[in-house]
Amino acid sequence: MENMGIKNAPEISVIMLTYNRENFVGRMIDCILKQTFQDFEFIIVDNGSADRSGEIADHYAEKDPRICVIHRQRGNIGSGRNAGLDAAKGKYIAFVDDDDICDPDFLEFLYDLVEESQADIAICGATWSNIDDKRLMNAEQAIEMLLWRKNYNVAFPTKLFQRELFSENRFLETGKYDDIYLMPKMIASAQKIAYHGLSKYHFDRHENNNSAWTQNHQLLDAETLKEYLEVYWDRTLWLSEKFPESTDKWQYFSWSFMISMVEKVTRLKLQDCYKIRDRLIAELKENYDEFYHCPWILEKEKEWINCYIL
Repeated sequence: MENMGIKNAPEISVIMLTYNRENFVGRMIDCILKQTFQDFEFIIVDNGSADRSGEIADHYAEKDPRICVIHRQRGNIGSGRNAGLDAAKGKYIAFVDDDDICDPDFLEFLYDLVEESQADIAICGATWSNIDDKRLMNAEQAIEMLLWRKNYNVAFPTKLFQRELFSENRFLETGKYDDIYLMPKMIASAQKIAYHGLSKYHFDRHENNNSAWTQNHQLLDAETLKEYLEVYWDRTLWLSEKFPESTDKWQYFSWSFMISMVEKVTRLKLQDCYKIRDRLIAELKENYDEFYHCPWILEKEKEWINCYIL
């Protein structure tokens, strides 16, 4: 369905991928249509849904000319988001997920933040991280904060991007977790990143959500853990090439993730992941001295090393 209602380019293009979310998708569409900031287009990519998700999106599009629905054959999340990017006309790009919700001033908050700071990316808080902290950072500072996973994470919702950043960065069209790899690249392409940690976006980590295991670790399986680790290792290599003076720090974050997975798999007795866990233990043993004595290591990580590695 073509969007013929917007003659001039909007300030923001909101992109949402939907796949078999008929019980959720209308809720997020309503959230966007009720935004206090109204100069947007809403591109909904129906990623080959077998339920009524695409039909529901079409119903909304018939009533609001700012909505453009793209129906396509089933692909991964990255290819669907790229389809949305190809259609986007806005100065800025925002992403939302079809099973989440956001506050009425979500877009206005991010827009004011990016405009007042003349930044390339603006970031707000989410339900799990509601912090009244405001910062203007360069790329390396913002990536380090990202990797600490306390203020914001690699998810594309909660962020507003200058559209030009996507001229050199696109989502991978294979796999499920390319945001882990792509988000640092997006930040590295920016000159300034503005952060204000007040919560304006709310993730719904229900059982069928791709990232549900991050909230309910009992859902973690070997296939998911293997793909996560591969992306983490690829990301560490890329960061070390991009910011070579901080290679030790990027390696620490990789080990930090590995020891956290060892702890979870062992404590929760996730037997499907035991072979991967044992390989992680072997690698951490090989790098024990560097990891245990690095300046960024947390006390809980030292405890896990003493418990699970030594």
